[in-house]
Amino acid sequence: MPDDIMKRLCFSALLAAMVCIATLFFKIPIPLGYAHLGNGFILLGCSMMGGYYGIFIGGFGSALADLLGGFGQWILPTLVIKGLMGFAVGRIAHPDGTGFRLTSVRSFLAAVVGTAIMVAGYTLFGALLSGSLAAGLAQIPGLVGEGIVGIIVFYISGAALRRISF
Repeated sequence: MPDDIMKRLCFSALLAAMVCIATLFFKIPIPLGYAHLGNGFILLGCSMMGGYYGIFIGGFGSALADLLGGFGQWILPTLVIKGLMGFAVGRIAHPDGTGFRLTSVRSFLAAVVGTAIMVAGYTLFGALLSGSLAAGLAQIPGLVGEGIVGIIVFYISGAALRRISF
């Protein structure tokens, strides 16, 4: 396997671990689950690495957090939702493999689209898992808040990395 691919895989694994830790470390209860800081690192990692790595970073990192955090019923939905989120963010923010600019319209659009996928996915799966559309819809305000916090974390952590010329 070429060295560049190995480096990308190792970096993606580190980013998935950051997503897992950020998800487990700070939790705010919302209906059917919890809000956390992990989405900011999904947005950052997937913007840096691109769509296909984003599936792993978002999906695996978040599903591992559900496994370790005691939310076993959410592992498969999270794998799908956050994998799609990661892929979309990576494809929008990093479409040609040349990197992304933190302050570009493309990066902001990627963050908004990724957040919308997350909100819609958890609303749908929440309704299916609970057997109640009302329960699924009840988590929308918490998910939107989680998404906004994730976008803020994305920009703060991205600015910090840019400041150290990462």
